[in-house]
Amino acid sequence: MSASLLLNPFRKAPKHAGASDVTDFSPLAAQRVRAFHASFSQYQPTPLTSLPGLAARLGIKHVCVKDESKRFGLNAFKVLGGSYAVARCLAERMHLPEAGLVKGLLENSAARAQAGKVTFISTTDGNHGRGLAWTARELGYPCIIYMPKGSDKTRQNNILALDAQCTVTDLNYDDTVRMSWDLAREKGYVMVQDTAWDGYEQIPGWIMQGYLTLAAEILEQMQAAGIRATHCFLQAGVGSFAAAVAAFLVAALGAEAPRIIIVEPHAADCFYRSALAGDGKAHAVGGSLQTLMAGLACGEPSTLAWNILKDYSTAFMTCPDYLAANGMRMLAAPVAGDQPIVSGESGAAGAGALHWLMCNPAAAAQREALGLDAEAQVLLVSTEGDTVPNIYRSVVWQGAYADVDCI
Repeated sequence: MSASLLLNPFRKAPKHAGASDVTDFSPLAAQRVRAFHASFSQYQPTPLTSLPGLAARLGIKHVCVKDESKRFGLNAFKVLGGSYAVARCLAERMHLPEAGLVKGLLENSAARAQAGKVTFISTTDGNHGRGLAWTARELGYPCIIYMPKGSDKTRQNNILALDAQCTVTDLNYDDTVRMSWDLAREKGYVMVQDTAWDGYEQIPGWIMQGYLTLAAEILEQMQAAGIRATHCFLQAGVGSFAAAVAAFLVAALGAEAPRIIIVEPHAADCFYRSALAGDGKAHAVGGSLQTLMAGLACGEPSTLAWNILKDYSTAFMTCPDYLAANGMRMLAAPVAGDQPIVSGESGAAGAGALHWLMCNPAAAAQREALGLDAEAQVLLVSTEGDTVPNIYRSVVWQGAYADVDCI
């Protein structure tokens, strides 16, 4: 099965009367979030890499890739959301204001006494749990992580190495989330989950705000390079990351914001199917949700994310696994003169999707509809590196998930 792209029938212009409010994702909000992350000694902006050779090969003006494999030594962006949500949870217990929140304030002995005993719990496909476990260890709190059936042992071991409890269940991702939620309510744990549902939106909102550090870095780096993105490809699992970046770009740039293309795997394309349903409501995808893009294997959209992406995305794209594999290989062995990038299965989804749109004859109409022409300047976010090295090698070295379309 090949890729498929659907233009968003619900898209609204920024500041449209009925459009989602993006105030919580403004540059001012991003400044506060970034100040918190910068208070960790491990913080530094991740690189934004220009790939002029790839751009020329695809027939567009620019391709830039934000490389999140360099984030906090954890090989993925997810720690940004989990760490900020933990900070806001603790700050509430410690009666600390949002403004000026930094790591040192959370470590104050009097403030810790005010917070009392706290255990954090979450469900993860790998990167979110690892980031949460890292944050809990940095701040000195216990952490319990559950993973869905089929999770790779390497991802589990990465979490265990951070002194968290980590168990792989016999349930799919969404059912494991429900199990963790039930346990949190029963035991009084604090659930730090990167998806929202009715009655659980504050913490997912904080997680989304945590991703503003990444978005603010991108805008700063692009402006320094004299590049104005016309298109931005964003991967969606539950959609929190994609919605946060999209909301920031709309808040910061207004009508000048790039066209947002949401990329999902066929096995878990809940945003694509929600748009296809045509009723404006979020729709879930069931089943095992098994895909090479493990970080995107989520069947139920975050309610917060759906509202934002429904209003501000240009298109939704559902992709076979081989497109992500193509992206991994393209970035690892780039066009001569371009810098190689180690991008994992979920990280390279946008690169694979862009390649399909630009090179597949069947995508000509979609290409034209999106305005992907010689003047296009495309932003990609490689959300993870080789988080499971043996999977990475099987794809990049041994050709697993070959491109059946032979593009």
